[in-house]
Amino acid sequence: MMALLMGGLVGVVALTSILTATALGIWFERKLSARMQTRLGPTIVGPFGLLQPIADFLKLLQKETLIPDGADRLLFVVAGPFCIFLALATAAFVPISPDTGLGLDSGLIFVVAFGAITVIPIWMAGWASRNKWALLGGMRAVAQAVSYAVPLVLAALVPVLLAGTLSLDGIVAAQQGFHWFALWPTFPGLPAFVLYLGCLLAEANRIPFDIPEAESELVAGITTEYTGMRFGFFYLAEYVHTLVGSAVAATLFLGGWDGPIAPGLHWLVAKTLVLYTVIYWIRWSFLRLRADQLMSLCWRYLVPAGLGLVFAAAALAQVMP
Repeated sequence: MMALLMGGLVGVVALTSILTATALGIWFERKLSARMQTRLGPTIVGPFGLLQPIADFLKLLQKETLIPDGADRLLFVVAGPFCIFLALATAAFVPISPDTGLGLDSGLIFVVAFGAITVIPIWMAGWASRNKWALLGGMRAVAQAVSYAVPLVLAALVPVLLAGTLSLDGIVAAQQGFHWFALWPTFPGLPAFVLYLGCLLAEANRIPFDIPEAESELVAGITTEYTGMRFGFFYLAEYVHTLVGSAVAATLFLGGWDGPIAPGLHWLVAKTLVLYTVIYWIRWSFLRLRADQLMSLCWRYLVPAGLGLVFAAAALAQVMP
């Protein structure tokens, strides 16, 4: 009973921490994009606008939630919470310090699986809305997720081959010989890291890969018919997915919680926030790709590059001590 209570308490603390970090991440992105465009960003609600995410949350709670007449009501309602659940579930498998973690021998498989099926609630939302723009957004999301899952898995296989394990704890431990930066040998670790980060942008629907909700073409894509907090679920899920995906990338390629002094959670947090910043730097620096350009980039360039990196990692693993 006590173990169950402690497990529940740890889960609540972890969930609260992730959601709080996500709220601060939303504030940080708005401030970062404002500075890049010579603006101030949030400044009114709280010191430096820090309470703006809370104000936005309260605003969404007050807005009326509407369901279109022809919508599939059940799928329409559950799609948003399901999307949040899948984004949060991935975080359970990330080892956050030397003494914590599920210790699963196949932890990476669960991470990749939960990340891949996040597209299911997105498709559900597009289909259930009975709106042509939302349906097109859902179809684009499925095509994008299925395509970019291939090079993402290939990039993730590089540290797996070099470490000789699918365990995220084992991958972090194997990187300790390369010290805190832990990008494995520069080749193939560095290009695999860049490939993984690019595919993460596509998986999380971030610019330049956010074609499922392209405002210039699809109004708002999958969220066209969503209002109030039901829209907020999808909005929040994207940020949670990006944050957790950054933590997974830091675990696979940057040594996770390992650091030159006092290894622990603080190193994973620092590396995750650096990657989080890079993702939003990219988001506010590039234009959205067309759908045909998106697919061409994946199948003509990223998949062959991923296969080449896997072969290189396999060859290197044979000669590594």
